[in-house]
Amino acid sequence: MIATNPDSVHAEQDIAEDKILLVDDNPTNLQLLLQTLNGRGYKLLVAKNGESALKIAQKNKPALILLDIMMPGIDGYEVCRQLKASADTNGITVIFLSALDETKDKVKGLNLGAVDFISKPFQPEEVLARVATQLKIHRLERALSERNKQLEADNQRILEAMTEGIFGLDQKGCITFVNAAANRMTGFSEDDLIGKELINILLKPNDPETVPILKTLQDGSEQHIEEDVFWHHNGHHFPVTYSVTPINTDHHPSGAVVVFKDITERKQNEEALQKALDELQEQKERLTHVSRLSTMGEMAAGFAHEVNQPLTAICNYAQVCNRMIQRDPLNKESLSEALEKIGTQARRAGDIIARIRSFVKKPAHCLEKVDCNKLISDVVKLAEVDARNNNMEIHLDLADELPLIEADPVQIQQVALNLIRNGMEAMGDRETRDIGVWVKTELDKNHQFVKVSVIDRGHGLTEDAADKLFHPFFTTKSYGMGIGLSVCESIISTHGGKLRFENNPEGGAIFYFTVPTV
Repeated sequence: MIATNPDSVHAEQDIAEDKILLVDDNPTNLQLLLQTLNGRGYKLLVAKNGESALKIAQKNKPALILLDIMMPGIDGYEVCRQLKASADTNGITVIFLSALDETKDKVKGLNLGAVDFISKPFQPEEVLARVATQLKIHRLERALSERNKQLEADNQRILEAMTEGIFGLDQKGCITFVNAAANRMTGFSEDDLIGKELINILLKPNDPETVPILKTLQDGSEQHIEEDVFWHHNGHHFPVTYSVTPINTDHHPSGAVVVFKDITERKQNEEALQKALDELQEQKERLTHVSRLSTMGEMAAGFAHEVNQPLTAICNYAQVCNRMIQRDPLNKESLSEALEKIGTQARRAGDIIARIRSFVKKPAHCLEKVDCNKLISDVVKLAEVDARNNNMEIHLDLADELPLIEADPVQIQQVALNLIRNGMEAMGDRETRDIGVWVKTELDKNHQFVKVSVIDRGHGLTEDAADKLFHPFFTTKSYGMGIGLSVCESIISTHGGKLRFENNPEGGAIFYFTVPTV
């Protein structure tokens, strides 16, 4: 249901994540947004100016606002600033939707707290995709925040209600004292424990001689055990951390004090954290793969032309062979030559397709010992498609006898291809394009890293761009998502190397990365 009047949805008991506020002073744009988002399960609110948008946001707390910039009265920038300045509304996700598409306009919006920028005229598919993505992020952040609050509250209650479990032991290891927390955590009553040997009730070791408690009782040394298990009265064990402190009489151990904590919750949190880290790594790998597919999408036209050439040649040679077969007498030598050319062109097309498949596949992240020069040579073959389309050359300067590197080959090629294509784009409209892009490999002075440099003679980088170049969603281009260099830096960092850049003294820029040698 579309709600153009926010009062009509005030009484509904919906969740904030479903609410989207559309702000635009242009009725046509509002109508298009409503048509785009209608029927998607969202509760849609509408404002035709900045003042109304602030009131509706304060009252209804939408999860996301699609906000126009150029409006009479309070413009979109000021609306965003006021939203982020208020504790009640600063958690609302803001996406600017505007005809302003200069980098400075986008940077200004992001600096004010917006998370994304959609240029007008917009495509409905793009709006849907970005809205869905930002709502998912918003929900995850909200759930994480609530979960953190819940965990903090639970931990506080545990700290208030419990203390460490404490046992007092005599020289033989029999329990002489037990506190209420120990009774509660182990499930044993005081009568069950007093006078019994602790290690036989709670530890049940296969080899009692290896138990730290006995060592303390024998030589008076303090022991701290990071992780072990105690057995509960119900027959199940639970993880604990404990310390053993000797009670000395006349400089000889006459007993000990055991202080322990139940670390079940900590173990669960560690498992949850590991699961979250695994999910994060999986998301990073997906983003890396998406970036790779995006690159191939941009190069698709060139590859289509590249494959079409050998296919056309195969077709022509096949027609020639057909005519030869019909001739009498049959010229076997000419026929064999034409068939050989068909095979050559088929292999050429196959090689092109194989390189594309190898690059876009999504393998399990796996490190291999590889020849960096071969990786770079192979990726240059991919980049040469763009180079030919742009009448530009790629020059190789590969160092001899480089040691092997340990790397994920596809990811390293992804970084190299991204830098090479950026270099060619930087030179696309300059007279220096005839110089081409240079790709260089070398060994660092300490012989610990292989360094790969991509050198262009383009327009170089401004100080403003240099400061934010590796930030996600920052781009100096009029298109693209601005994730390429951010993904590249993440890849190289994961490999234990660094991705850096510097201005080329001869004009342009030098981007380089390092990868550890084996």
